[in-house]
Amino acid sequence: MLLVKTRLGQSKISGIGLFADQFISKGAIIWKYTEGVDLKLSDEQLAELEKEYPLDNLKKYLYRSKSSHLHILCGDDGRFINHSFQPNTSDTSEDDEGFTIAASDIQPGEEITSDYNGFDKDFDDYKGMLK
Repeated sequence: MLLVKTRLGQSKISGIGLFADQFISKGAIIWKYTEGVDLKLSDEQLAELEKEYPLDNLKKYLYRSKSSHLHILCGDDGRFINHSFQPNTSDTSEDDEGFTIAASDIQPGEEITSDYNGFDKDFDDYKGMLK
């Protein structure tokens, strides 16, 4: 769940991006897995859902956690954080699913970016497609 004020906007990186709607100081927690808002799915649960529902559009917002190996779906706009090899956030392995913190001061209007390799177990499978 996002813990800072944000807004969605057109990204120069890819499609829709998440932008700071307040000043975010270095070290501030930006996102934290929150049961009830965010969702964890096993491979089996995901396969069962796919039997009844077309999940192609949803699957682009899922990632497989390095800590739990489960699929995580952010239940809020955190799913719009785009990847960057020079992100302005970093991801920790603390707590249940870790959290995302500001790696530098982030100004209002600045796109919030993350290096997906910090949390996505399957990153190596698709990193060649990223800018």
